[in-house]
Amino acid sequence: MADILNLALPYFGLIFVGFACGKVKSLPESGLAWMNFFLLYVSLPALLFAIMSKTPFAELNNPPFLIATTLSTVVAFTLALVVGKVLGRLTLREATLAGLSGGYGNIGYMGPGLALAVLGTKAAAPTALIFCCDSIFLFTIVPLLIELSDRDHPSIVHAFGVVLKQIVLNPLIMSACFGAAVAALHIELPVALDRTITFLQNAAAPTALFVLGVTVALRPFDRVPWEVPGVIAVKLLIHPLAAFGLMLAFGPFAQPWAATAVLMASLPPALNVFVIARQNDAWIESASVAVLLGTFGSVVTLTTVMWLLQTGRLAFP
Repeated sequence: MADILNLALPYFGLIFVGFACGKVKSLPESGLAWMNFFLLYVSLPALLFAIMSKTPFAELNNPPFLIATTLSTVVAFTLALVVGKVLGRLTLREATLAGLSGGYGNIGYMGPGLALAVLGTKAAAPTALIFCCDSIFLFTIVPLLIELSDRDHPSIVHAFGVVLKQIVLNPLIMSACFGAAVAALHIELPVALDRTITFLQNAAAPTALFVLGVTVALRPFDRVPWEVPGVIAVKLLIHPLAAFGLMLAFGPFAQPWAATAVLMASLPPALNVFVIARQNDAWIESASVAVLLGTFGSVVTLTTVMWLLQTGRLAFP
């Protein structure tokens, strides 16, 4: 257990350092703009590109794994959306964001670093694949449902146009695709470029976790909406259970691949849930609460999953 805590605490510790700084130091939230830009457009794309480009392309061709992991995210998203509609009596627009909170884990900020630390380099390929497939699904279904709930743009053609644009312009998805292309074509990067990418990717996790803590600290809340505990339960409990069951149903998969799927499904709601809620001017306070409480709750649930995986108590035949 001490080994697990030594792996988990630095990640949560950086979040709490950021949280403490956000509470103690009165700096405007606008000060995070360049850090967020660096993360979204520079450091995290460099990390995903590096993971994909250095993974043999044959390992990336695993349709049963892609179907199983994406289906677990579909289940979590759908259940969280239903929870939002039933418990919170939310509109379709708001319930879609609740579904995003239940299905979209912190796969960008926490996922790659944590998976590689817990499971080693064999987790690189499944981590990248899960990120790409989850992102493509969620950044397709969420804009589609939101656009369809917008009375000013009810056209299905317009909705699909918005979805396609968001996928093509998403730097994380595109960087992973470029990395896969480099792997497929066996392109050898120049040493200087490779070292630059290494510098950038090493900055991703600490910067992301600190920003997550600060952002959560700057989002005060007065109450916990009815639907939020249910949405958090879907994300922290049902999503990893669904991933575990689907790994068994669609497998057998190699232990590092199946373990990575469960670990990634156990991550707390992503900070981007709040960002997307604010962009769409809906479910903003609830998204902030879901990210905050989900992150705190995952200290117990995520650490437990890490312990089960590391000790072999959660094994796959």
